[in-house]
Amino acid sequence: MNGSRIAAVGHYQPAKVLTNGDLAGLVDTSDEWIRSRVGIRTRHIAGPDEPVDELAAHAAAKALAAAGLTPADIDLVLVATSTAVDRSPNMAARAAARLGIPQAATMDLNVVCAGFTHALATADHAVRAGGASRVLVIGADKMSEVTDWSDRTTCVLVGDGAGAAVVEAADEPAIGPVLWGSVPEMGNAVRIEGTPPRFAQEGQSVYRWATTQLPPIARRACERAGLEPADLAGVVLHQANLRIIEPLAQKIGAVNAVVARDVTESGNTSAASIPLAFSKLVEQGALTTGDPVLLFGFGGNLSYAGQVVRCP
Repeated sequence: MNGSRIAAVGHYQPAKVLTNGDLAGLVDTSDEWIRSRVGIRTRHIAGPDEPVDELAAHAAAKALAAAGLTPADIDLVLVATSTAVDRSPNMAARAAARLGIPQAATMDLNVVCAGFTHALATADHAVRAGGASRVLVIGADKMSEVTDWSDRTTCVLVGDGAGAAVVEAADEPAIGPVLWGSVPEMGNAVRIEGTPPRFAQEGQSVYRWATTQLPPIARRACERAGLEPADLAGVVLHQANLRIIEPLAQKIGAVNAVVARDVTESGNTSAASIPLAFSKLVEQGALTTGDPVLLFGFGGNLSYAGQVVRCP
């Protein structure tokens, strides 16, 4: 085996939908104000009895079913999240227990909005190194739990959800080399801190960084996969803000690609946003098996990670 591939994907969102109109009843805002600034119309919000590991397990179960696998086939579970309430057990162990996965290694990765693409690269490395045969990679976050619902600059952005992928060995590499890094000295531009923890960001700093510094990095991720941006069939960026997604996709030069815009109905779901949006495009038939797709996460810590994958 010379590489790894994504065998299947799955996603999950809580049933409760919070509209812009609902938010206008909580803070001084309006549907027009929110749409014009971030492009979001709705978001899904988990209830107090829906913890992060439950969201993760729902998405993972769908990915397992789509891959035709059982829980016993998985030997490594990776959960990307920044909203775990407890330090131990980690979310990966709790999700594995919910799914009935026996004896797998379980690890959480906290790289905030770039968490899933970091976890996907870690799974690819583990499979190619022989450390795992099949890996469950999950991005799950409950941003509603770390949000100040009286702060209109942040509460209009967030949503809850999870997305998952099954990664397994392949004769030909179908997960391209990762390009990852960070700008630690600007890490405070996106924060989840305090007691209780609260999400905050310097929106203009993040916007300028994402739209000016990230396009050449994303193009280099394509180069590492041996592709030009024009060869891409799909682009799935972190679903932060439509005003970031659209100019960033344009500057990358993926002129023939379907660009994920799930942020409009899901909001910013942090580590869940890329697998959630990717899974939806696959489910809708907007992408087909073998299509080259750029997955590119960015955000907290001002971290980034991107790779080109072949659609399952």
